[in-house]
Amino acid sequence: MKLFNCQKCGQILMFENTLCEQCHSPLGFIANQMVLSALIPKGDCFLSMSDEFKSQKHWRYCENKQHNACNWLVDDDSDETFCEACELNRHIPNLGKIEELQAWQKLEFAKHRLVYSLLKLNLPLISKQDEPETGLSFDFISENNVVPEGAQSMTGHAFGQVTINAVEANSSDREQIREDLQESYRTLIGHFRHEVGHYYWDQLILPNPLLLTEFRTLFGDERADYSEALEKHYDAPVENWQENHVSVYASSHPWEDWAETWAHYLHIVDTLETAIQLGFSLYPTIAGMQSLALSYKMDPYQHEDFEEVIAQYLPLAFAINNVNRSMGQPDLYPFILVPAVREKLSFIHKVLSTK
Repeated sequence: MKLFNCQKCGQILMFENTLCEQCHSPLGFIANQMVLSALIPKGDCFLSMSDEFKSQKHWRYCENKQHNACNWLVDDDSDETFCEACELNRHIPNLGKIEELQAWQKLEFAKHRLVYSLLKLNLPLISKQDEPETGLSFDFISENNVVPEGAQSMTGHAFGQVTINAVEANSSDREQIREDLQESYRTLIGHFRHEVGHYYWDQLILPNPLLLTEFRTLFGDERADYSEALEKHYDAPVENWQENHVSVYASSHPWEDWAETWAHYLHIVDTLETAIQLGFSLYPTIAGMQSLALSYKMDPYQHEDFEEVIAQYLPLAFAINNVNRSMGQPDLYPFILVPAVREKLSFIHKVLSTK
């Protein structure tokens, strides 16, 4: 994630901010500029300070701003009421219930960060409202309500329809699920990155015979019975899964291996971009740790050589894991990128670089 600052006063901003705490300027994210901009009210709309008023384009907030779930802007000349991220929604929880509203806000914060990454990667981002067969859509389903017709309550993906169960927005419930499933990591952004990975497998790999052949060489044959594979996984997970997979769930089926690896690819590039934006440098003072000495300068979303991306990420993960342990917290990135996993990550990088 990029860092942002207020164009009016220079205050450092967070991606989700709607108001500058220093000069009190309203703020809005402009997706086609990838900038969080200070705004100048102009009637019922706003001018953006990010373009220094050169365009005199008028902007208005996404409809979901009223629910404190979005700070993205819509071109006032457009007929759209929702931004690029919110127009992907199909079903949302009952906003008349405070618990469900708060859950949805957390889900939207994670989804907007996902969409930021998808835009940075120049991936096709088309709503099912525009392309019912090949588009992408999100359902946020609360089990406290009647599940809408045609929807499901379980977190998952089917033909471009991503479902996230709203219970995942409750940190205590999510932690209990993580413990029950013996997972080392479970977050909202992780769910979004994983499930959308299934969607982009359909878009990028399935239609391309050459990539499909290479995928099967690295991840396995996805034509293996999926339901049977999951049942077998939950009965008896693959032994020594760490030798070839980034997580135990990745070992259940080639589709899940792809989705898990895809999610980790997004973890890596987004975390590394944040560190680079912060100007991170590592200069260990202990002899023999020169391999950790790094000065971060690349754009991981666009860098051609993925080995260089990994070479910069691993020392960062090591450093932050140690900082977390100093605070009595679990490792931020509790995974080991063995050679087989790095090869799969490199394949994803190649697919995204040549799409």
